[in-house]
Amino acid sequence: MTLNLENEQDYEIPFDCEETARQVIGQVLASEKCPYEAEVNLTLVDSAEIRRLNREFRQIDRATDVLSFPMTDWDSPADYSCLEGEEAAAESFNPETGELLLGDIVISVERAAEQAEEYGHSLKREIAFLIAHSMLHLLGYDHMVPEEAAVMERKQEAALQALGITRSSEDSQ
Repeated sequence: MTLNLENEQDYEIPFDCEETARQVIGQVLASEKCPYEAEVNLTLVDSAEIRRLNREFRQIDRATDVLSFPMTDWDSPADYSCLEGEEAAAESFNPETGELLLGDIVISVERAAEQAEEYGHSLKREIAFLIAHSMLHLLGYDHMVPEEAAVMERKQEAALQALGITRSSEDSQ
């Protein structure tokens, strides 16, 4: 797996964010039985930048916690059969590495820190949750209706539980 991590904000992150991201991404890919090596871009920004992106790409003029930009137009979530064929291969895979290009995750660390405090858990747990949530979006999941939301919630929680990143875990910062 390739993780391209860019930290474009100034908030001090008191844990190894890259290692946590690798663990969460790997766990989600394993739980979704991804048959490919994958590439993910993760950018950490401040609230002003995520607000700008949210306004530009979603026409919503407010800061949010995470944005997901999938590279694949999935027929159904984590249905890798849509990646078969020459055209899909040309669009969905890095020609140099052969890795599946999943897309971009943008997290407002500032907003994540606020939410961690609000929910009473660590910043590590909040960022791990946002990565798991966004990874599911990159794999074609959504939460527009309650049934979809319930599926995503179960999958997010299962990924974090498997890694021992819980709301009460003491190893988190």
